[in-house]
Formats: sequence, structure tokens, C-alpha cells
Amino acid sequence: MTVDDPGPALFGRERESRRLAELVESTRRRGGALVVRGEAGIGKSALLRQARRLAVDLDLLILSATGTEAEARLPFSGLHQLVRPVLGRAEELPGPQRAAVLAAFGMAPGAAPDLFLIALAVLNLLAEAAAGAGALLLVEDAHWLDPPSAEVLAFVARRLEADPIVLLAATRDGYAGGLGAALEQLRVDRLDDASAGALLDARAPGLAEEVRRRLLAEAAGNPLALVELPIAASRRGAEPPEPLEPQRRPLTARLEEAFAARVSGLPEAAQALLLVAAVNDGDALAEALAAAPAVAGAAVAVDDLTPAVDAHLVDVDRTTIRFRHPLMRSAIQQRAPLAQRLAAHAALAGVVGGQADRRVWHRAGACLGPDDVVADELEEAAQHARHRGAMVTAVAALQRSGQLTVDPGRSADRLLRAADLAVDLGRYDVVGGLLREAEARGLSFAQQAQRLWMESSFGDGLRDQKTGPAALAEVADRVAGEHGGVRLAMRLLNSAALRCFWSQAGAEARDRVVAVTESLPAEADDPDRLAILAFAAPIERGSVVIEGLRRISARAGADAQTLRLLGSAAVIIGAFDQAEACCAASLADLRAQGRLGSLTRALAALAWCAAHQADLSAGVPAAEEAAQLALETSQPLFFGIARAAAAVMAASGGHSDRAVALAAEAEQRGVAAAVRPVLATAQLARGRGALAEGRYADAYGELRRMHDPGDPSFHVGLRCFCLTDLVEAAAHSGQRDAVVEVVFDLEAAGRRTSSPALHAGLRYARAVLAEDARAEALFREALNAETSRWPFSRARTQLAYGQWLRRQRRPVESRAPLRAARNTFDALGTAPWAERARQELRAAGEASRVRPVPGRDELTPQELQIAQLAAQGLTNREIGQALYLSHRTVSTHLHNIFPKLGITARAQLHAIVGEITSW
Repeated sequence: MTVDDPGPALFGRERESRRLAELVESTRRRGGALVVRGEAGIGKSALLRQARRLAVDLDLLILSATGTEAEARLPFSGLHQLVRPVLGRAEELPGPQRAAVLAAFGMAPGAAPDLFLIALAVLNLLAEAAAGAGALLLVEDAHWLDPPSAEVLAFVARRLEADPIVLLAATRDGYAGGLGAALEQLRVDRLDDASAGALLDARAPGLAEEVRRRLLAEAAGNPLALVELPIAASRRGAEPPEPLEPQRRPLTARLEEAFAARVSGLPEAAQALLLVAAVNDGDALAEALAAAPAVAGAAVAVDDLTPAVDAHLVDVDRTTIRFRHPLMRSAIQQRAPLAQRLAAHAALAGVVGGQADRRVWHRAGACLGPDDVVADELEEAAQHARHRGAMVTAVAALQRSGQLTVDPGRSADRLLRAADLAVDLGRYDVVGGLLREAEARGLSFAQQAQRLWMESSFGDGLRDQKTGPAALAEVADRVAGEHGGVRLAMRLLNSAALRCFWSQAGAEARDRVVAVTESLPAEADDPDRLAILAFAAPIERGSVVIEGLRRISARAGADAQTLRLLGSAAVIIGAFDQAEACCAASLADLRAQGRLGSLTRALAALAWCAAHQADLSAGVPAAEEAAQLALETSQPLFFGIARAAAAVMAASGGHSDRAVALAAEAEQRGVAAAVRPVLATAQLARGRGALAEGRYADAYGELRRMHDPGDPSFHVGLRCFCLTDLVEAAAHSGQRDAVVEVVFDLEAAGRRTSSPALHAGLRYARAVLAEDARAEALFREALNAETSRWPFSRARTQLAYGQWLRRQRRPVESRAPLRAARNTFDALGTAPWAERARQELRAAGEASRVRPVPGRDELTPQELQIAQLAAQGLTNREIGQALYLSHRTVSTHLHNIFPKLGITARAQLHAIVGEITSW
């Protein structure tokens, strides 16, 4: 079979054909996604056609789309092409999802939907459509999909495992990102010599040996070249081609030349039609026929395309004109004079006048220089794209608007606004290019401040280290004072505060950030203000932040983003109960709104709190989901935090090997960027793991590093919350005297902040390190403190108190605190500490058997999360909506969960999961 042959066999593609056949044939049992990657003309489309034929034989639903370079600026055009046959089922979707997907396609008004909410809607739409027979999704030229479509389909592809859907996408080498990123790849290489010779002989039999040899050398195993180059050679006549130098003339260029040569021999009317079709952002035959006369200078008719069809350049039916290969489109545009390309765009702008977004891009394509009218229209197109949730398209429209704007200041403003949108997308490369374009126009001070904020915003301020926190604060002070830009000043201060948190800023820089923040006209409990103070000065302003959080918590009506921000602030100052409440309250709305970037941060904060409190049932699923979403939303710092928190929880549960592996994975993320919170949390995981195994000296060595200012894991704020671990290690390893210095330092910090986590650790340290004469009173003081919401901390104090009582030869009195500690450790799943309490109880004369908790270690983090939600009474659809999974994937997980928990019915989940998650 050749590139264009519909037959069943492909020369030299047995391995690739078998892989695709296996995947398509498995559709009714499971789903999956595969990206077929290779150079232009390598035969990717032929493989997808082969898969389509098999899907027809299996009676699968087949949905397909083809990316085109001309349509890459039309938001969701590729996605709409794919799902159009099943879009009628959108009425079956939950209301927010239905509204999101219809708004994305411009079929309904509404607020700008989040891209991930659109993606969830598409996932459920496809899952419903495939429920009967299964479905095959085919995406040709995926590298030219419009970016919103590519992002949605990538999201869907990562979640197809349990649905009867297979997605196959063909993408060309040299294109990064898009649908191909993070998905399984099937590399299609050039044909071997035997297969190449067989293909050439099948398509061009009877060639002279010298011609055949030269063509094989020139094609170098590329199937399209083996088909097209003999045609080009035949057009040059019977003379053999001249020797070629492949290293100077890339194969793609030679193929484009071959296509261009075939076009040059066509009548002028056909050439005009092909040029219009090549620059068009659609494939409508009527549009090409309507616009071509302006290029040809004469009337044209559909029959004028016959020579192009005969030359195998295009396929034409009653409504469409499509190029046989994408290289033909680019070859035609490259050979056409500039004036003709401009004329083609201008003509198409008139033809598609009723479609404003398409019209403006063609008008822009017809501009030779700045044009304020077109620039204004592009700005409107950007706003329209934002309302549809197509932020990448909005960035492109604003960028082109800025390029076409006459006034330099206004041009710079539009380019900066484009960069601002690109910041939200996490596109550092795009932001950099836009900022360079804006700077070339000349920037005012206020615009320079905007540029500075954008440069400092990536990686929470760690990617760009040219401007320190103090310098950012100075700019913020001037922006607010001289230009009234309080919002921009807050943004700059937020970047400065994050740098203080993630890296090690000096006291002078932190003080300057605090001073400028407190000088701004903002309420004392303004959420942005509180977050800046927490990140910049968690000790010095910890009490201020806690008081502000209390005032806010007394009011109702905070939105999800505000709650998430407040939760993050509470984490940093050690108010874990408030942090959990705020973050947990934000989750439902963040999920419903599709704000996965903020959801990642909320989950990471929850996981971090849970790690310190050993709340494994809540924390392990939160950490796993945060890590996965961090990869999906390009937030590597929060991937590191989530993995480090998971490592602490694994250590708390006695899974030392997993803890070590997770800590190493987190540290790999943290070392390169000197991300101290990640390194500190990974170090805590190592220390707690050593504690769990009874290696107290090793634990002390690991944990002591967190309090050494010269160590990369030192963090001025986070070290305050690990005192219990350090003191426990010191007390059991003969390091009581050595740890006193650290405790003394943190006592001083405690006089400046009311941080609950710090003061819980200080109460424990005072009791454990005290002389016997004072110890009992200090233990009672620690246990009388309000610690009901801190069960792990309270149980550790009870264990230490019981141990002290037994050493004082008071075994009967020791049993009550030891028994209480054991029960809490059992409920939390912190097996090493539970076993330690049992050993002490046995030494105190009381037998204590292990209480098994069914299924705790058998369930994966996601299974535990699904079981918890199902136990709360949520349906599979509701669980899927919450976790961004199809309801069929949820059903598959529950099918696996039941035997692991030893149950047979959903009604039994509540009791079992309640036992797993209770304290």
C-alpha cells in the first residue's frame, strides 16, 4: 500500500500497524491515547486511515478532525470539528458543563468558561457517545490544532483509560507542546532499503536503474518522497536528475519544490483558486470560488479546479476543497508573490464578512503596515475569544493588534495586556517575546512596572532572579504613590513576598516588603494584604495574619479564590485548622469552575497541613491529586510540595521505602531552583522516616539541618512547625543539651507570633526536656491546651507523658495516656507510633493487640478519594465532576475498590470508610 492507496497493507509498517490495531481492537475493554509522530510525508496519515478501516469493521463510532495552519487562530475550531456529530448530546451534560462547551463554540452566551471545565464537558460528552459501541477519535495534523482544542484534547486523552474510547493523533516532528505533550508516542521512522525499493517499484515501475538509484537516495526512505519525486522527475523529462546534496536541501523543501512545480504548470484560474484555498482558514469551496476572481483578475468556475484534481493536489466535492498533503498548502503560499497573498486575504475578508473573527484575521493578513482600524477590530476579537475561554487565541489577537497599532504607547499597552493574559496561561516563552516587542515601543514607568511584575511572576518569582524582593517593593511603593496603581503595587508585592517564601531573603528585604504593604490603602483584613504579610514575614506578622483570618472567618460570602488565598496564608503561619477550613471550603467551587491552577494550590496546602498533622486519609489523596494537577497546569513548585508532603505522610504511616523515593523526587524539583520549602519538607520526611524506624540519632541529624541557616533546607518559617519531631529525636538519642539552643531560638519566635503549630511544638519541647520536678506540670499544661483539632500532636504528647510516668515507676497512671495515644495513632494510621504506644503499654502491664483497619493500605490515593466521596452519598456523575473524571472511570474504580475493602455493596462504604478516616 502506498501513501494514497486505500488498500490494507503498508510497505515496511508491520510494527506500527500492529500497535494501532491492538489499540483499536481493545477499545471496548479499555481506552487509551497514542500520538503517531514523524517527519512530513512519513506515512502517519496512512496509518490512521488503516486504523479507521478497522474501526469501521468493528462498528465503532468514528469522530475525526484535521488541524490546519490557517485555522490555528480560530478558537476551538478543531474541537468543534471533532465533536460536531455528537454535540446534540450536550443537553445531557450538567448545567455548568453544558454552558461551558456551548459558550466555547459560540453557540450560547455566558461568562468566560475555564478551559478545564470545557475539557470536562467534552470528556463526558464523548463518554456518553461512546457508551454503546465504543469510539475511535482520529486527529490528523495535530500540531496545527488551535491551542485551545489541543489543550482540551490532551486533557481528555489523559483520562480515557476506563472509557471505551481510543484517541489517535498524528503530529509532525519539530512541533513542541500541543496534543503530543505527555502522551504515549509511536515514532514512525523512514522505511528500510527493501521497503523503500518495493514502494518505489510499485508506484513508478520500469525506471532506469540509474534514475531508480538516485531517487531512492534522494527520498531516503520517506514514503511521500518516493511517491512524489518520480512524478517531478518525469516532468523534467527523460534525463536523469542531477546529483543532489541532501544536507544542503532538506527533504521537506524538496517536496515543497515538487508540489510547487506541479502548481506552476496549471492554468492561472486554477492557480488563483489554489492560492485562495491555501491562505483560507476554512475549506469551503464556495469561499474559494467567491474570492479567487480578485486574485485571478477574471471570473473562475469550479471546473477550473479540474487540472489541480488531476494533478493529485486537491480533493474537491460539492462543498469542500482539501489539499492532499499539508506541504502543498505551504508550497503554494511560498511560491506566490506577496501582492497575490495580500489580495487573497483581502478577498477572503470580504467573502467571510458575516464571521467577524475570521474576517479580522484576513484583514490583518492583508495589511502591509500599521492600521488602527484593523488593530481595534483585533482587540474586539481578543475580547470575544476571552469570553469563549480561548485565552491563547486572545493573546494572539492582542499581539497582532499591538503590532498594527500606530501610536507606540497604545501599541505597547496592547502588547503588555497580551503578556498579562499569557502569564495566566503559564507561557513564559510567549510572555518574554511580547515583553521584548513592547519594550521596542518605549515604555512609561507604569508600563515598566507592569513588565517587571510579569517577569517576576513565573515560578512564583524564582524563574527570574534579576530583581530581588526589596527592589520589587520599591517599584510597588512608587507605582502606588505616584501613579495610584494600588492593584499593580499589590501584584508586585505579592511577587516579592513569594520570593521571600520560596527562597531565602534577608531580614532587611522582608522588612521592606512588609513596610510598603502596610503603607498601602488597604483594609487590615484584606486577603491580598494578609497573604503578602504571611509569605514575607510569617513570624513577625504571624499574629496579625491570624487575627485577620479570624475576622474574615466571622463573615460569610468569601469566594473560592479568596478562600484559597487565605488558606495558603494560614498554612504559612502555622494555623493549620484555619488553613484546612479555608482550603476545603474552596474546593467545590474551584472544581465546578474548572480553575485547576488554583485547585492545585488549594490541594497542595491541604496536603501540607495533613502531612504535619498525620491526617493520612485526607492528605494522601490531596497530595496525589495536587501532584497530578501540578503537572497538568505546569506548576512544578507545587508538584514538589505535593510530593514532599506525600513523603512525610508515607513516613508517618511507616512506609519508609516510599517516603525515601518521594522525598528524592521532591528534592530533585527543589534543588535546581533552590526552593527551600520543598527541600525543608523533604528533609522533614527523612527525619520522620528515621523516627518511625527508631533510628533516633539519624532522625536528629536529618531534622537538625532544617535549623541550620547555612543548609539549603533551612526555612525561617517552616522550621517552626517541626519542633516536636526534632525534640523527640533529641530526647531518644542523647541530644537533649544540643537541642536546647534551637528551642531557645524558637521560644523567641513564639513571643512574636501566636502560631498554633509553633506553640504546640514549644509546649511539647518544654515538657519533654524539663527536669523531672517540673515535667509533670508541663505535660499537663500541654495536654490541657485546646488541641482537639490537632490529634497527632496531642497523641505524641500523651505518648511522651506515658513514657515519663512509666520511667517514674508509675505504670498504672501511665496506661491512660498511653492507651489514648495508641487509639489515636491507630485511627490516624501512624503505625510506628501506635506500635511504640503498645510497647509502652505492655511494659506498663497492659496487653494491647493491633487493631486492623480494613483496606487502608490496599487502596490507591485516588481510590481512597473516590471511596470517601461515594461514602458521602455522591453519585458516580457527581464524583466524576468533582475529580475531573468521566463517571464510567469512577464506576471502574469502585469496581476495584469493593473487593479490596471486602464489601459487595455501595451502602457498606460509609461504615468502612468512616473507620478508615475517623480519628
